[in-house]
Amino acid sequence: MIRSRGTAVAAALLFAALAAAGCGLGPGEEVGAVELTVTREFGSEQLLESSVEATESDTVMRVLEAEAEIETRYGGGFVKSIEGLAEGRREGRPYDWFFFVDGVESPIGAADYDLRGGERIWWDYRDWEGTNRVPAVVGSWPAPFVGGYEGRERPVAILCAGGGAPCEEVREALEAEGVEIADGVPERAIRVLVGPWAQVRTDPTAALIEDGPEESGVFADFEQGSGGQGVGGGFRLVALGTDGEPARDLGPDTGLVAATRRYQAPPVWVVTGGTPAAVQAAAELVDGERLRDHFAVASDAGKETPLPVLVR
Repeated sequence: MIRSRGTAVAAALLFAALAAAGCGLGPGEEVGAVELTVTREFGSEQLLESSVEATESDTVMRVLEAEAEIETRYGGGFVKSIEGLAEGRREGRPYDWFFFVDGVESPIGAADYDLRGGERIWWDYRDWEGTNRVPAVVGSWPAPFVGGYEGRERPVAILCAGGGAPCEEVREALEAEGVEIADGVPERAIRVLVGPWAQVRTDPTAALIEDGPEESGVFADFEQGSGGQGVGGGFRLVALGTDGEPARDLGPDTGLVAATRRYQAPPVWVVTGGTPAAVQAAAELVDGERLRDHFAVASDAGKETPLPVLVR
């Protein structure tokens, strides 16, 4: 069949319009299941959890649209509301929707984030007075160690300060998820730092925690008391509220499991505390049940404190 030039041009324009709108010509081949979680208030309340079979034409936005009632803005590129919760101010505080893929804050919009299967997508509706940027979270465990992030698998390295039982416990937790621990520290590895804060803080990425949530996305701080520069360096863990201000002194024997990221480098996890007992308490937190849907977690002798502390 012979088509006129005008018909061919019209067809080409239609194809381009469909592609630009993200419509495609069909669902495409299945690439595997993705896990979708929707929460509010830093993961403290779960609104939705489902497993979705994604196709090669799916994006983060499409998966969300299929599973939840949403409103978008800026031509459908950004989420305005999910299940009736809309951006805006609540009790004088700014609220909005933020999302992570495989435990890492997305560098692009949901409509532009193509899926390859296996991702863990987490949307959270939160107060962003303390910070509007949280580079990485621990609540999508075992991501990003399993499958990597941003479409690429990454090597995993454990750096132990002081060694002992906490390092072995963290190693065993990762290996139980099928993670192969690299020898040394390969380029672009996801690093897990295990040890007392006095030593862990010498790492430039981990040290961002001391600069506050606006720099690290971690709602915790370490304050140095009269303990001097001994084994624990006299550091005690302080939990911060959603406004980024000190909310609760958790003491020297409380451990912390948190994640952060510097620039576009791979995320760094810290399993740490002010004393050896605190580091051991932190290591015992490293599993899916205790990390699930938390931005970061503190632990003192088995008592867990999700971070940040909610400020009402």
